[in-house]
Amino acid sequence: MPINSLSTICPETWPFDPLLLPQPVYLVGGSVRDALLRRKTEYLDLDFIILKQAVKVARSIANQYQAGFVILDAERKIARVVFRGTTVDFAEVEDNNLEADLWRRDFTVNAIAYNPFTDELIDLFNAAQDLQDGMMRMVKPANLRNDPLRLLRAYRQAAQLGFVISPETQAAIREFAPLLTRVAAERVQTELGYLLSNSQGMVWIDKAWRDGLLSNYFPTAGERLEILRQVEIVAERLGKTWAQLKVELASGVRDTMKTSLLAIAKLAILVNPSPESAETELMRLKYSNVEIRSAIAIIKSLTKLSETKIAQMSVRQQYFFFQESGKNFPALAVVAVAKGISIEEISPLVNRYLNPQDVVAHPTPLLNGNDLITALKLPKGPLVGQLLMEIQLARIEDKISTKAEAIQLAEKLIQS
Repeated sequence: MPINSLSTICPETWPFDPLLLPQPVYLVGGSVRDALLRRKTEYLDLDFIILKQAVKVARSIANQYQAGFVILDAERKIARVVFRGTTVDFAEVEDNNLEADLWRRDFTVNAIAYNPFTDELIDLFNAAQDLQDGMMRMVKPANLRNDPLRLLRAYRQAAQLGFVISPETQAAIREFAPLLTRVAAERVQTELGYLLSNSQGMVWIDKAWRDGLLSNYFPTAGERLEILRQVEIVAERLGKTWAQLKVELASGVRDTMKTSLLAIAKLAILVNPSPESAETELMRLKYSNVEIRSAIAIIKSLTKLSETKIAQMSVRQQYFFFQESGKNFPALAVVAVAKGISIEEISPLVNRYLNPQDVVAHPTPLLNGNDLITALKLPKGPLVGQLLMEIQLARIEDKISTKAEAIQLAEKLIQS
């Protein structure tokens, strides 16, 4: 195994002085695996195992560098130090037994230990061959049964690494699949989020559903798995025609959230097509209100598209359609094409959405409620809202274009 490939995690790359670590010390997990695979990562994630006082060592380093510090597991003595661009976890080896620690890990490729001070590489499970073969292979079945989240993590890591899952590992996953529901919903959602954001993730979501891991969360998804597999292809096709659409699909459903619009598109396919049932499924997985509203908006807008052909939609219908879909329209467009609507058919709506000056897709008011109340001496009440709506509709239908015309229209509507 090429030790020189581990230069990306050598002490010179660490954000703290290596002399602060007690000896012996070992790096384990994803950082070692990725270094051996020569996978470049923007964010350095280091996992150290040391013989004693892991929490004390972590706290001392955090204090010295004024870095973030959190105890991840007090009982197992695991702590985390967070630097800018690097997360460092410290775990204490039980009974000073490194081999026993490696035997408790999930997959062989994550169970390689490396001493960065001596270049010693400990590979108990011939993981070097698994790395070469691109194979996710369990260390032992009990490790998956004892932490059922590892069942789903196998699919997530296979997607991220471009690996396959060994037959015996997949058989164990199918056997233990019902245990996943015992895991906290937030942890399941996190793993699912990785799959939804990965370009190869749909293949593995498909397999995870068929293997019984996701069928409890999305019981009707089997009817739509083929549509789900088309999403990345459709997004790429649409992105080639409308570059801005591709940019928006990659953006977060909200600026402060990592979930992209493209991930929401996939989620809207996974859930039940009934808005009420979809909301229940998403709430069970602890999705935020913003994410749930986005997925539901896509589902409802898809229903509208199934009821009326786009070419036959009036300007008013298009206006209300954009009001309902809002900023979720790029995700909606992807799902609609994946479900069979042609790009040619949906292109008029896409062009409207991507034109910020289009008053149908992006209406701007000619006046507000106070303007109407002042000009027409109206009392506050629902009538003002009704008038504003009629003014907006008249504007998108090119019947009016100025504030004065809007007030005149409101006068006529009141008189009639």
